[in-house]
Amino acid sequence: MDNTQAGNERSIRNLIPLNHPRRDSLLIREKLVEALENNILVPQGLIAHGRGECFDYLIGEKTQDFAENAINAAAATLLLAKYPVISVNGNMAALVAKDIVELSNEVNCKIEINLFYRDEKRVKAIKKALENAGAKEVLGDDDLTTIPELFSERRKVSKNGIYIADVVLLGLEDGDRTEALVRLNKKVIAIDLNPLSRTSMTASITIVDNITRALPLLVKKVKELRSKDRIELEEIVKNFDNKRNLAEAIKFISRRLEALSEDLIGH
Repeated sequence: MDNTQAGNERSIRNLIPLNHPRRDSLLIREKLVEALENNILVPQGLIAHGRGECFDYLIGEKTQDFAENAINAAAATLLLAKYPVISVNGNMAALVAKDIVELSNEVNCKIEINLFYRDEKRVKAIKKALENAGAKEVLGDDDLTTIPELFSERRKVSKNGIYIADVVLLGLEDGDRTEALVRLNKKVIAIDLNPLSRTSMTASITIVDNITRALPLLVKKVKELRSKDRIELEEIVKNFDNKRNLAEAIKFISRRLEALSEDLIGH
């Protein structure tokens, strides 16, 4: 982060009272607006964030048990992977760049930029944001090939990254690419607040949580599981059922909404 960015972030923090009940949410929104101004984000990314924030309300804006279960399985999967890659979009670069770099270092995986709304200026802006966060290598700006049967700009992937990866970690997504990656026999770890999305339903492991909470917890879990042997890690992955875990997330939201509605009418 350069001096101008640091100054802007301090100014934003000073504007929002420390006791404001929506402080964390407002800080995230301001970061995204700043990322939009710096060409890291496109306007559609703000819409995607708003949709996710709605689901964050529904799960109580906390990391729930179903998310912790998925994080555990995701950490084990990354530690078992031969060639894992973190796929980064604008929202991820804006909100969790430092966590992306830390996770990359912990599991020795590549970082690759992959965008639906792609242009070279934006790729360069995201690459700079990741490098400012400590990334030594960022793929996705050159040496590209394409994913078969995918026709959006997301089809463009690095020959030394997603194209040869066995495990791909991604954030808020479009379902088409997740489906394509799974068809290519890659394990996909998705962080998506919407348990009903095609990405969530198609991924190998879906962490239904806010990425600003989930990624730091994933880094922590990787460090915890590093001492486990391969058999123990494989057992963790084997015992995880993504469909069942998504069902638990949906049941949780349903039960929570029912409880809230009963509170409103005094039952």
